[in-house]
Amino acid sequence: MANHPLNLALRFFLELVGLFALGYWGWTQHSGLLRFLLAAGLPLAAAVLWGVFRVPNDPGQAPVAVPGVVRLLLEAAYFSAAVWALYAAGRLGWGLTLAVVVLLHYALSYDRVLRMLRG
Repeated sequence: MANHPLNLALRFFLELVGLFALGYWGWTQHSGLLRFLLAAGLPLAAAVLWGVFRVPNDPGQAPVAVPGVVRLLLEAAYFSAAVWALYAAGRLGWGLTLAVVVLLHYALSYDRVLRMLRG
């Protein structure tokens, strides 16, 4: 189920929402130049980490191959940070919705999660 086109589209959407959440937090927490740096820098840093540390044989190439458990921890940290960012920016409803949809996605992707845990 993990490679079903609809689930892959949901995964891509969640990745974009995570980037938005980090940028939104940076925008709402500060003013001046720091606002712009955080709003652009946090999503950029997260996107680089997301794209660089990958598991071999997951869709796409792995510039830096990591074990499946490490990738799952990276993903958990990314989505947790996105949920926290929405909460910290005063968007509790958005954060809870993101958390529920992320958990639903990982439940639908159980075969990928098991494959990554097995190594």
